[in-house]
Amino acid sequence: MIDPEIGFTADVIRDPERFVGRTRLIEQCISSINAATGLISVYGKRGVGKSSLLRQIQQMALGDYTVAKRAGLAHLIPNNPRRYLTVFYTCDSMIENGRDLLSRLCNDQNEEDSLLRLVPDDGKEIIEFTRSKETSAGADLKVVNWGAKGIESTKYAKVVPNDIVQTFRNFVDSVVANQVKKRMKRDGILIILDEFDVIKDKNGIGSLIKSLTTSEVKFAVCGVGRDLSDLVKDHNSVERLIEQGTLPVKPMEPGESEAIITRAAELFKGELKFTPGVAPLIAHMGQGFPYFVQLLGKQCVSVANARGAKVIDEDIVLEVKERLGRGEGFPTLEQAYQRAIGRSSDRQLLLHLLAEQSGEESMFSDEIGRIVLKNSRQDAMDLDIEYVDQLIPRLVEEKSGPVLERVSERQGVYEFVNPILRQYIRLRSLN
Repeated sequence: MIDPEIGFTADVIRDPERFVGRTRLIEQCISSINAATGLISVYGKRGVGKSSLLRQIQQMALGDYTVAKRAGLAHLIPNNPRRYLTVFYTCDSMIENGRDLLSRLCNDQNEEDSLLRLVPDDGKEIIEFTRSKETSAGADLKVVNWGAKGIESTKYAKVVPNDIVQTFRNFVDSVVANQVKKRMKRDGILIILDEFDVIKDKNGIGSLIKSLTTSEVKFAVCGVGRDLSDLVKDHNSVERLIEQGTLPVKPMEPGESEAIITRAAELFKGELKFTPGVAPLIAHMGQGFPYFVQLLGKQCVSVANARGAKVIDEDIVLEVKERLGRGEGFPTLEQAYQRAIGRSSDRQLLLHLLAEQSGEESMFSDEIGRIVLKNSRQDAMDLDIEYVDQLIPRLVEEKSGPVLERVSERQGVYEFVNPILRQYIRLRSLN
């Protein structure tokens, strides 16, 4: 039995040795990291690999440019690149507003990524260490033991009761003064906020980021969105900060998706091989979404294990596709599909029609993905689907997923909330 995780993973990719593609984005990352000031903003649809790219940004900020060298971009790395201490925090839907976010940042105790681990405190010793590749290669800080070190208490960060904003400012200022400038001799601190879009009320956060950003304090925000305004409510406050840091992540080119399979084959080290036609087949099924390509790859390994095979060929990929058509192998996507169609055959037919529709060019980027209801009306009539205008609201409702969301700029235009679900529906059989 071969462990699929050796070559494929559905998790965020931290190890730069496993990261493939995105050469143009990595080039932009090098520029944005080494800019003296500025906000780094990473946005795009679900499943396009934003969080994995964000972890590579963290690696480069720490001084590890492995991913850039593997991409053939070593010549773009400055002779003395800016090096940061990093904070990495993944937001969740329980965070109501900016104050909740700051409270989380000030209290998070993650030993590798938290702000708190960097804040000087009485009796805390912080030293440099090397991360393992399984977590994150590169150098950063970690609390290793306790014991008085004779640091003046006046240099410690102060908690201000009932004022989380000032407490956060004090923490950041203390890290800059004591860790960035004195102990670690870095150029600054980079505060990375993943899944930033799930924060319900973002009013004021842009203004706070602007007020804190200096040559020694840098922010990076990442989330689902079409542009910066989808991430930061008061985005006008930070527009001047994003001259070099806007990183829209789009679906992968076919060659990049195929590179995921090629890299997996290398990671299996000969224990599992792929015939020449397999990578293009899986890449086509994945439609540019690296997360889905990884899932498909894992399924191929599972089928190979069941057969006792050491070679993944087109026949195994075909079996995976047939299983997917029957609703097998991807329980989370199948559950979302069943929730969307309910017990309505008309809703199921309409959902498949919409998923198959060729997408319009987005008004905000060259990304394809929007659907126009009127373009599927005639097909719906030909299939005797009744009451289309009553079925569409069901697909927009929360209890059905939601599967679709309205595009506010144009009437009758929608987007799939999860584009990977759209591709799953394309591959899913009606029966």
